[in-house]
Amino acid sequence: MSLLSARSLTRHFGGLKAVDGVDFDLEPGEIHALIGPNGAGKTTFVSLLSGRIPVQSGTITLGGEVITRLPAHARVRRGLAYTFQITSVFPGLSVFDNVALAVQGGTRTARNLPAAVDAALARVGMAGMAAEMAGTLSYGHQRLLEVAMGLALAPRVLILDEPTQGLAAGEIEGFKTLVRSLLPQVSVLLIEHNMEVVMDLATRITVLNFGQVLARGTPAEIRADRAVQEAYLGA
Repeated sequence: MSLLSARSLTRHFGGLKAVDGVDFDLEPGEIHALIGPNGAGKTTFVSLLSGRIPVQSGTITLGGEVITRLPAHARVRRGLAYTFQITSVFPGLSVFDNVALAVQGGTRTARNLPAAVDAALARVGMAGMAAEMAGTLSYGHQRLLEVAMGLALAPRVLILDEPTQGLAAGEIEGFKTLVRSLLPQVSVLLIEHNMEVVMDLATRITVLNFGQVLARGTPAEIRADRAVQEAYLGA
C-alpha cells in the first residue's frame, strides 16, 4: 500500500486548471520527484497534499487514512511535513527556538524537548549552531534549518519544495547526502528544478504539465520520454 496517495485531485481557479485530475503515489522509503515547467501546477499540488489550500475534488490518503478534509496542522500530526519554497524561518529567534517550535507542533511530546531539538540539528549538520540567531545564518544554513524543523515534526512524509534553490555546488552535494540519509524512515516528495539533483536522487519521477500528469517513471524512463523532452527538458 502506498504511504501517500492522491486520486483525481483537482483544484481550479476560475478558468485556470492548476491541478486537473492528478493521481499520485508515494511509496514507503522512496524519494519521488515532482517536476514540470513553471506553471505546471507543482506548488498547487503539494499545497493540496499539505492542506494549505482546500481540495476541490478528489481524495488524499496518508497511511491508509483519508485526510482530504483535514486541516494542515492535523496532517502534520499524522506525519506529513512540508518545507516551503521560500525560506520561512523565524529570523528573530535562535536556531534552537525555531526547531523547538516545530517539535511542539508535531507528533512528539515536549517532555524531552532539548534532546529532540539536538537530534534534529545533528541530523542536518548544525549541532553546534543552536544558540545562533536564525536571521544571521547564511542562506544555505537557513535552508538546512528548515529541513531540521521539518524533521523535528517526526514525519513519515517530508515534502521538500525547491530545496536547492540558491545553494552553492558544495551545499547541494551535502543536501543530497542528507536526503539519502533520511531513508527508509522518512519518504520524500521532492519538487525541484535542478535536473541533476532530480536524476541523482529520485527513485521515481512524476511530470506535471498544465495541471495534468504528462509522464511518470524511473529517471531513465523520464530522460528518454519524448513528450517530457519537448515540454520541459528541451528537445
